[in-house]
Amino acid sequence: MGNEAKFCTCTDLKCPNHPTNHDKGCTPCIQKNLSQGEIPACFFKKANPDKKPDAYFFEDFAKIV
Repeated sequence: MGNEAKFCTCTDLKCPNHPTNHDKGCTPCIQKNLSQGEIPACFFKKANPDKKPDAYFFEDFAKIV
């Protein structure tokens, strides 16, 4: 899978949208999250690497930035 995002910080390797599980990079993850009104986990990890959020909605991200 040569097109995975080398910088991906997501630890959910079982997720079918994780870049290591296909050759489409971050696109499937971002599409899935946007369609559900969520933000990808990597954004949360960048903003606050020590805390796992309760949920991944825009409102939850706004609370930590």
